[in-house]
Amino acid sequence: MKEATVARFTRPYRFRSRTAAVAFVLVAAVPVVSSCGAGGTSASAGNSSSAGTLVIGMTASDIPLLDTGMCQNEGYEGIRFVGNQLYDGLTKFDLKQGTAIPKIIPDLATEWKPNAKLDSWDFTLRSGVTFHDGTPFDADAALFNLQRYTDKTSPQFYPELNATAGLAIAGIRTVAKVDDTTIRITTNGPWSHLPVDLATVYFGSPTAIKANGKAGLSEKPVGTGPFKFESITRGQQLVYTANKSYWGGAPKVDKIILKPIPDATARTAALRAGEVNWIEVPPPDDVPSLKSDGFQVLTNSYDHVWPWVLDTSKKPWSDPKVRQAANYAINRQSLVDNVLKGTAEPANQVSPRANVSYVASTDTYDYDVAKAKSLLAEAGYPNGFETRLSFPTSGSGNMIPGPMNEALQQDLAVVGIKVKLEPVEWASMLTDFFVGKVPGGADALNISLSFQQEGFWQTWFGTGSALNTGKYSNPAVDALLLDAKKEADDTKRGAIYAKAAKLITADAPWLFVVNDKNPRALAPSVTGFVEPKSWFADLTTISVS
Repeated sequence: MKEATVARFTRPYRFRSRTAAVAFVLVAAVPVVSSCGAGGTSASAGNSSSAGTLVIGMTASDIPLLDTGMCQNEGYEGIRFVGNQLYDGLTKFDLKQGTAIPKIIPDLATEWKPNAKLDSWDFTLRSGVTFHDGTPFDADAALFNLQRYTDKTSPQFYPELNATAGLAIAGIRTVAKVDDTTIRITTNGPWSHLPVDLATVYFGSPTAIKANGKAGLSEKPVGTGPFKFESITRGQQLVYTANKSYWGGAPKVDKIILKPIPDATARTAALRAGEVNWIEVPPPDDVPSLKSDGFQVLTNSYDHVWPWVLDTSKKPWSDPKVRQAANYAINRQSLVDNVLKGTAEPANQVSPRANVSYVASTDTYDYDVAKAKSLLAEAGYPNGFETRLSFPTSGSGNMIPGPMNEALQQDLAVVGIKVKLEPVEWASMLTDFFVGKVPGGADALNISLSFQQEGFWQTWFGTGSALNTGKYSNPAVDALLLDAKKEADDTKRGAIYAKAAKLITADAPWLFVVNDKNPRALAPSVTGFVEPKSWFADLTTISVS
């Protein structure tokens, strides 16, 4: 191998009924556009005269930012529909099948190999790949991008990017160019799951970044991905065209239009009116009629949990008996059956069912009001207590948070826990969440979370982690997560996470509520989509007739 060139890194409404919120919509706030989309292409999806145009109604309140890692400003829906479409990473999840938990497969790297200590990795880069502007992807481009994420001494370092996506690779110590098609990443200690955590670290064109400034990709994105940026109208729509020369094969669909429609009822109305042909999270009450009217309603288990993150630094949530009591007090099955209409599964522990760490014997929290009251009495709260919950009004993976939280509020009131619900707009919540704050200083935070990338175990539960918003700490859990970083075998690593999950479940730092089944509704004209066991989605296989 050639001598390595090294870059050094430093760490960076209260609703009156459970269904009322679903039925209520401020039409003026979320207009359904019936005119043409960008470039003169009809946005009418159900009977569009323009074959090959996929129009998606997102839950986001705005179009996500378009930079490589900034797209998660609207949550992981931004990564799903922006990051994974405009860009590639070194690795990616296998999303072309829906029966198994997706594994990591090659993307811009064709292979990778660690040293014996798992603290140095060589990535062989794919040859012949160019960015949308013709710039070649090579080791120099990879180095440029990784410096942009994390290296505070680099001219291209972008602090805003470091504050979001840079967290995924904060443990990188150096990146070296070995030759034009090989880079070496060294880390601060063993990092067995580095290829998993790199799946959402995307690469933009160095030429475009230099020409348009550090923030330029947010307005003029240039990646290597299967779709190219065409136009954006903030608050209304984002338009892509297929990258016909994509190294992985041209997408089947010609164009994608993304529309932010945060209100669930408005999304369904847009689908029925033919304004869109794909919507995220249809209102559960509408699922039967959508199916009977010929729309495709798809679900699948995936690696997702919908919890309340409890501030364990505050009384009474600092007492594990109180946290356990709350978990016994909620009727998850009723929530699934009566509010979510089967579009989720009860979460009786921290591990989602579609995670390798899930072991059925760790399921702990059945609905047991008597046990909840007994635990509260033991903790010194026989009459319960008052608490405040900050929750999003919509947003990525949050399903129908208003009706869901109202149902939980009613369950908890039975055992004396009186919850004040404090709604917060999704983007505003994320602003606080990314700096480890609970909006408004509330006692708990309701937010959609995932374990799809293994580093999230440390992120959500590691002592001192910047995004461990509930300030949970258990030295035994910390030790297990460190053991996982030292274990190269995927199966054995999954068993380590299962042990950590058992401890976390017993400690109950979260109110474990449900595991989302990722419901979406598609018009009959949309074909070829595979619903994976993942938050992400492959849009390259889709056709629209």
